Amino acid sequence: MQLALWTYEGPPHVGAMRVATAMEGLHYVLHAPQGDTYADLLFTMIERSGRRPPVTYTTFQARDLGGDTAELFKATALDAWERFRPQALLVGASCTAELIQDDPGGLARALGLPVPVVAVELPAYQKKENWGAAETFYQLVRAFAGPGAAGRAPRPAGAPTCNILGPAALGFRHRDDLVEVRAMLDRLGVAVNVVAPLGASPADLARLGDADFNVVLYPEVAGQAARWLERTFGQKSTRAVPIGVGATREFLAEAAALAGLDAAPEPDDASRLPWYSRSVDSTYLTGKRVFVFGDATHAVAAARVARDELGFTVVGLGTYSREFAREVREAARGHGIEALIADDYLEVEARIAELRPDLVLGTQMERHVAKRHGTPCAVISAPVHVQDFPARHSPQMGAEGANVLFDTWVHPLMMGLEEHLLGMFRDDPEFGEGAAPSHLGAAADPAAPAAAVDDAVAWAAEAEAELRKVPFFVRGKARRNTELYARERGVGTITVETLYDAKAHHAR
Repeated sequence: MQLALWTYEGPPHVGAMRVATAMEGLHYVLHAPQGDTYADLLFTMIERSGRRPPVTYTTFQARDLGGDTAELFKATALDAWERFRPQALLVGASCTAELIQDDPGGLARALGLPVPVVAVELPAYQKKENWGAAETFYQLVRAFAGPGAAGRAPRPAGAPTCNILGPAALGFRHRDDLVEVRAMLDRLGVAVNVVAPLGASPADLARLGDADFNVVLYPEVAGQAARWLERTFGQKSTRAVPIGVGATREFLAEAAALAGLDAAPEPDDASRLPWYSRSVDSTYLTGKRVFVFGDATHAVAAARVARDELGFTVVGLGTYSREFAREVREAARGHGIEALIADDYLEVEARIAELRPDLVLGTQMERHVAKRHGTPCAVISAPVHVQDFPARHSPQMGAEGANVLFDTWVHPLMMGLEEHLLGMFRDDPEFGEGAAPSHLGAAADPAAPAAAVDDAVAWAAEAEAELRKVPFFVRGKARRNTELYARERGVGTITVETLYDAKAHHAR
């Protein structure tokens, strides 16, 4: 275990809470000390949920460890049942309570409650939040969709049906994505049988086997359950995640094939991204160097959209989802780069500093890192903060999701024109050379001493000041060309003369 200021994922019981909070008629009894109840704030303050998570804690204290914590858990579980009367009870232990080894599942079943009890054992010191969400959802699906599966009646003739799997509480734009995917399936002629875990009850999970196939939107949450449903009911699952115009078309074709329908492609004008990315206003964005990091689903999809639909160059791709490292490495090879698999934000920051991209697409942690480095950034993946749960409709999937991607990713670069204008008006007292562009947060102090580029090359302060006069959209290239020129000639410190010598050299 590594002590860190920031972490991409919480412990696995937070993943279980995300599933329980997304569902209806399910209550989670968590064996946990007083300090582990912080997770409520994730839903009420960050996601801005209108209700508390359906979670009851034992909240034992240090003095309880000398007594019978097992009896405390049983009393808490019985009280939760009598107070909330759920359709089912989910029980487990937090990372701290795991050390006590009280067996919450066995204790809850011994109470003889008149509802099903589903126990989840989540190894907190080996696994993390997304794995906990996937394992919890899988255990719930097995518990409620499994019994009586062999005796199910044949699926009735008529419109094909599907389940939508993966949307959960605290997910990045999950609710908005669900609206878009439902609309796409409706236009295709596919009826939705069950959406889970978001909005599903234990009784709904029992109907999962009635669908013809499954739509897996977020494999990190639903991949394991979908594979079990395929083994149990023969239900195939979609593999394409409809983020971006190209992936949306692939998703529609795949869903139509699984449903036995003729795919009606989305009209060419369904999304404005293709035209906008070809427009005159956007041509100067072509070739911009982008670094992508997040959960595997969003990172892989974002890298594809960045290269194939916006004309960016992907110089870095990575994920903190170690369970999906193989998929991310394969995607990175397609971009001709090596994937970064890491859950240490300092390692990610070091890679960003090394690559010096023009745009960072990442989590809220990469947003903070990018601001420190004065680099435009857009958030594409959890973990996120409250501003990434907007009141407006803001999906990532489907045609409208592609529009949102264009606006979210391109506008930070276009807003850099503010920086360029500040350079043009640097002699005006209202636009001082030290004024940082507002969209980049705190930029470097222009009076800062020369900063080392690497072991061999440094920039003199006057050369840095001269470089800032270069328009922002070619400044990164000018810096890299100058440093290359200096290294090739053994120049230790880049001066203004070196800068212009390099410019003349590369203009030949």
